[in-house]
Amino acid sequence: MQKYIIMGVQGCGKGTQARLLKESLDLVHISVGDIFRWHIQSHTKLGARIKRTMAEGQLVSDEVVDEVVKQRLDQHDWNYGFILDGFPRNSRQAEFFLESYDIDAVLLIDVPDAVVTERILNRRLCPKCALDYNLIFHRPAVANTCDICGGLLIARSDDTPEAVQARLQDYHTKTQPILELFRRKELVVIVDGTRPADEVQKDLRRLLVEKLETLAS
Repeated sequence: MQKYIIMGVQGCGKGTQARLLKESLDLVHISVGDIFRWHIQSHTKLGARIKRTMAEGQLVSDEVVDEVVKQRLDQHDWNYGFILDGFPRNSRQAEFFLESYDIDAVLLIDVPDAVVTERILNRRLCPKCALDYNLIFHRPAVANTCDICGGLLIARSDDTPEAVQARLQDYHTKTQPILELFRRKELVVIVDGTRPADEVQKDLRRLLVEKLETLAS
């Protein structure tokens, strides 16, 4: 069984890398962001709270995140392991998590703030079919129009310059220090996330094999 945490500032591409690892290693991808989006789209009470918080450019409270992650992991449908995306976000959450679960590696997708900001501000979403676009890597054939359903593409409500800067600041002050905790346990694997997704994935797989071989020796 393989259990991984994937980390990096929002927009670094960790969701893409997590999905690729899920497919190749038969892991369960547990994305806190995807769980939140499900609640928003399903119009639950929790979804309404999350939507208001995100619209203000703030992060959802630790208590809500803790509860969501615990409920998801308690389903125990991850026979071959999981890759956790979007958690933990601070030292308290990391310590709470390590009390209950052993981790094989923490995967850090490293991307400079300027690159991340450009990526996020170029994201677009089709509200009809929920397909994601990025005007840097994935442009629609017709400007502002979804290739699949013809819906009008929009920017996410929390993808404003002010909200992006707030999230970057929050990451550097709260989330980044977690890496020191994981480094002390020799769990961290770092890859350069500025390269094409397939190159990042290849590098991740190579480093994970090396780490597992080291642990086994």
